[in-house]
Amino acid sequence: MKFSKEERSWIMYDWADSVFSTIMLASVFPAFFVEMAGGTGGSMWWAFGNSTARFIVGVFAPFVGSLIEFKSYKKRLLVMFIMLGVLFTFATSFIYTWQLLLVGYVFSRIFHAAAFQVYDSFLPDVTTKERMDRVSATAYAFGYIGGSTIPFAISIVLITFGGDFGIGTDLAVRISIVITAVWWGLFSIPVIKNVTHKHEKEIVKGKVFKSTVSKAFETAKKIWRNKGLRIFILGYFLYIDGVGSVIQMATAYGAEIGLSTQNMIFALFVTQIVAFPFSILFGKFAKSIGSINLIITSIIIYFFICIVGFTMGFGLEEEFFGIDTATILFFVLAILVGTVQGGIQSISRSTFGKLIPKEESGSYFGFFEIFSRFAAILGPGIYGLIFSLTGRPSFSILSIITLFFAGLVVMVYGRKHIISQIV
Repeated sequence: MKFSKEERSWIMYDWADSVFSTIMLASVFPAFFVEMAGGTGGSMWWAFGNSTARFIVGVFAPFVGSLIEFKSYKKRLLVMFIMLGVLFTFATSFIYTWQLLLVGYVFSRIFHAAAFQVYDSFLPDVTTKERMDRVSATAYAFGYIGGSTIPFAISIVLITFGGDFGIGTDLAVRISIVITAVWWGLFSIPVIKNVTHKHEKEIVKGKVFKSTVSKAFETAKKIWRNKGLRIFILGYFLYIDGVGSVIQMATAYGAEIGLSTQNMIFALFVTQIVAFPFSILFGKFAKSIGSINLIITSIIIYFFICIVGFTMGFGLEEEFFGIDTATILFFVLAILVGTVQGGIQSISRSTFGKLIPKEESGSYFGFFEIFSRFAAILGPGIYGLIFSLTGRPSFSILSIITLFFAGLVVMVYGRKHIISQIV
């Protein structure tokens, strides 16, 4: 399928912004921050900073979504959020106190999420309903092979071998942060330059605040009254919390059962590589198999991911096998995650885009953003509860399967209602 200039430009933003998710959220920066915080409870403050950013984004998402529907606001806010996100990310590379480092990160995290929300809402502007699955999936694929892989590989080389060239670990991490900011800003140019808001509305002068708030509440009512959309949102909330929990808890679980950090980082790299072709395949088969069927299939695969995770820990706990076998199982888990992680997220985004009216994509995606940003709230809580009751990491990771089961029930039950709404 040949993409239009607008579609290509929109796809490139995933290539641009994924670098932040990989280096700042998942791998390099978290370890750097915890080490800088030293004995002050670094992991606690890291968790607090992330929770604060998620909460702020979640609270304001519906109102940002309503505002960007009005004439000229969508493009302006996209540019503003990207610029501020890049600026705060760049600034963190020059901060040498953990308190200010956390503040800089929280602001960059907020603007990164806000920019992605506005970017998501452009999907109905740049393509048609028939092409939406393919465009969304290709964007995720390029995010994995571009921003999630190339800068990550450079960072790994800098941190691992930089000492041979006089580059210490501290400097290597700071260079990685600069690379993140430059990569994000540079590859954002196509979406800023070529994508336009086609379904904008006029706004009464002097009534921006009132119009934005009333529009947010009006959209909430419309979502609730639309049975197909309401069922999809509920199912999405459940299974995407499971997806987010697997992403968030995988390395912590691996460390808990004694896997080496180096092996886990390499496994994360493998996940990015595997996710690239499979994200494209999801977009290719969405039309023939059906987007809802693909989502249901992905949820079932996550059942097996949870079972592999359980087997890995349970085998070590019961001494059925050693750390080498557990490491192999962790790589199996990483590969399985790569087959569905990008696909389930991209197809969920495009399915939501097909369920909503194009002229109100901003306000609807504002509510979609709430569930995306509040993902991985239930899962870690369930994990912690089971761990406190059993003291067994294996049973704790297995407990996340309950979210996928609940999501599967909702999606299977509501399948006909959702499909009829798309048609």
